[in-house]
Amino acid sequence: MSSTFKIELVTVPRSRVYKAVAQQLQERILSDLKPGDTLPSERELGQMLGVSRSTVREAVHSLELMGLLEVRQGVGTVVRDPSTDSPVGALADVFLQKQQHIRELVDVRKMIEPPVARIAARHITPKQIAAMEEILRRQEEKLRRHEPAVEEDSSFHYAIAAAADNSVVLKLVDVLMDLLRETRERSLQIDGRAEKSFAGHRRILAALRQHDVSAAGEAMLSHVSEIEDIVLNQLQKGWRLPNGPTICR
Repeated sequence: MSSTFKIELVTVPRSRVYKAVAQQLQERILSDLKPGDTLPSERELGQMLGVSRSTVREAVHSLELMGLLEVRQGVGTVVRDPSTDSPVGALADVFLQKQQHIRELVDVRKMIEPPVARIAARHITPKQIAAMEEILRRQEEKLRRHEPAVEEDSSFHYAIAAAADNSVVLKLVDVLMDLLRETRERSLQIDGRAEKSFAGHRRILAALRQHDVSAAGEAMLSHVSEIEDIVLNQLQKGWRLPNGPTICR
């Protein structure tokens, strides 16, 4: 028997609204709901999220295509049973897509950030080094308080791009940091991830301080690769489906 499930949602900013709504609903479906649960109506979801009904409808449709939801006449929007299509169903595809997305982002980071660090090593000024040291000081404080340093992590990489003194590079890294925000917020909660990130930043800054072009590029590549291993290993440990099996990759 289906039941209407009350869920807490956070108001979504105006930018990238449809994708943000779909992402938030997907997270709640995977973590809080079970097959047969009915979502609130489009009007109610719109009020809860602070978005229009058309935006909610578009987000729900995207989750229908992924196999997570089903709109039933006279019933409403219902969470699908993953066992109806395959042993692990459409939810397995969601996790595979997530893993592929992370791999692609890391590949782009490896293409862009090590060369940017090498360029920054040539151009970086004492003032910029001091600014990076301040970022790492704040990051270390949050690490000591066991708080995620998402802002400091992003700021450090953005500061390196700024030190490269190239407006196009700065825009590219700005876009990349935006794409990485969700992954960074989640991954910084993985045991050991925050400490590894801080240690990697320290090595990069040491190379930049010495204007060592080669060492700066190597330190950045090592840092990105290390974080990739941590995040992907966490994904590969397995994901438990709501009322279902564990997906291991």
